[in-house]
Amino acid sequence: MAESVYPKIELLVHLEGTVRPATLLEIARRNDRPLPADTVEGLTALYEFTDLAHFVQIWLLTTGCLRTATDFRQVVVDYASEAAAFGAVYVEGIFSPGERVTRGVGWDEVFTGYAEGAVEAYERHGVTVRFTPDLHRELDPDVAEECARVAVRYRDRGVVGLGLGGRELGNPAEPYRRAFGIARDGGLGIVPHAGEAAGPESIREVLSMDPARIRHGIRAVEDQGLLAEIVDRGVVLDVCPTSNLRLGGVPSLAKHPLPALRAAGALCTINTDDPAMFGTDLGREYEIAAKLGVSAEDAYHAGLAGALWDDQTRAELSRGVPLRQPVERSS
Repeated sequence: MAESVYPKIELLVHLEGTVRPATLLEIARRNDRPLPADTVEGLTALYEFTDLAHFVQIWLLTTGCLRTATDFRQVVVDYASEAAAFGAVYVEGIFSPGERVTRGVGWDEVFTGYAEGAVEAYERHGVTVRFTPDLHRELDPDVAEECARVAVRYRDRGVVGLGLGGRELGNPAEPYRRAFGIARDGGLGIVPHAGEAAGPESIREVLSMDPARIRHGIRAVEDQGLLAEIVDRGVVLDVCPTSNLRLGGVPSLAKHPLPALRAAGALCTINTDDPAMFGTDLGREYEIAAKLGVSAEDAYHAGLAGALWDDQTRAELSRGVPLRQPVERSS
């Protein structure tokens, strides 16, 4: 199968971070919500991030204008259109309900809006969208556990996992172990961010929680024993090259650890993270990955291994695509 027509699976994209500046301004005006800037140019200038903490600060300031089920539905449908243009057939979208709820939006308003958006996204654009709502590392653990219970309740409407994001440094994952237990007992996969801003110790912590995948995980290259464990356990890493560059995780794309991860035998999907905020898209990320030695075929098979889909969806989306064994790691 030619690389140019290999289907794409995206497993790490924050849906709130897919909203392009013009649309964000439109939604903010519709909801009478203030933004730090009132022009496309002004919002774009805000997205010159210095590190992950600065990114989170701006992300909270801008995405707080999303308030209604209509907003959340629009976010999903718009991104499905964009992703489809680059050949995506399956997306596991992240959204952060805890942040919306602590700002006065109801759980069901958030979850229903996204769920309705997935239905419309498939009908209009042919992209299968599933959801892995995120906790953030400074969320009250009681709120996190309630989020896990709501996520389980929406399993039959497209929720397949529970994640963990936010400021990694100084904010361990341990306070959210109970929330993850609730999610796992309810049939959801665990997909935390780790090894992005913090080092191998952060990855080891989430590995103890038996994750289905690890989002980012690029700093596993700093500990060869840890990297070997990831490979041996078949834990897929969701890699976002431009995001890592923009947030200071790597000094340059030429020094990105993706080639070393692949050489070790790690399965790596390719993703945009927050494409509107990082000035990227799925096509660009695949172009970067190809230059770093990960082909569209490599990424697709990593997606097959890591996606939290049911057997029927997996069979449908892999039909006609040759199966193969995972890449062997070098000695």
